[in-house]
Amino acid sequence: MVPLLVAVIGGYLLGSVPVAVPVAVVHGFDPREVGDRNPGFWNVRQRIGWQAAVPVFVGDTLKGTLAGLLALVVSGLHTTGSGEVSGDSVVPVYLAVAAAMAGHAWPVFAGFRGGRSILTFVGGFAVICPPGFLLGVAAVVAISLAARSFTIGARCGVFGVPLFQSFFAPVEHVAGTCLLMGLIGLRFGQAAWAGRPGRAGRRP
Repeated sequence: MVPLLVAVIGGYLLGSVPVAVPVAVVHGFDPREVGDRNPGFWNVRQRIGWQAAVPVFVGDTLKGTLAGLLALVVSGLHTTGSGEVSGDSVVPVYLAVAAAMAGHAWPVFAGFRGGRSILTFVGGFAVICPPGFLLGVAAVVAISLAARSFTIGARCGVFGVPLFQSFFAPVEHVAGTCLLMGLIGLRFGQAAWAGRPGRAGRRP
């Protein structure tokens, strides 16, 4: 139980660090009050550009990676030869990444008004299945160059994560990753509901 508690609590606290908020405040705005009101990389980038938003990209991604690594260490570092989590580390790592995503979405350090957890998920997936993560990065680069759009490449890369993982991990691990992606879908659904007419003042 101790590794599980450390993984979940540590993951949630890491995820709750509101990276986008202080970066945006330095540039004179609160990302929770402008644009799509999402305190994450995309909303910040649209206002201050790529270079200035890099700390948000890196920080939001590292939250998932650090949560996954924390769980991996406290659970005994069980991995396969190619680096995917295995054995007694599977459940703690998945729970830690889920907790980090929940922390990013509903951060205790920022009034429970968070983002959609996409980069935090990606960072956690890098620990869950390193070869699948690298394959996803290659797909993002290739599609972005072909389509001349990083946005299109990134979306294809994220939605393709279960496929990339399926080449290296058992189906139950892929199913767990799909459940993590369900948290992203939940946040998009919540944002869509909050943005309905008459509810604009209640956006997350």
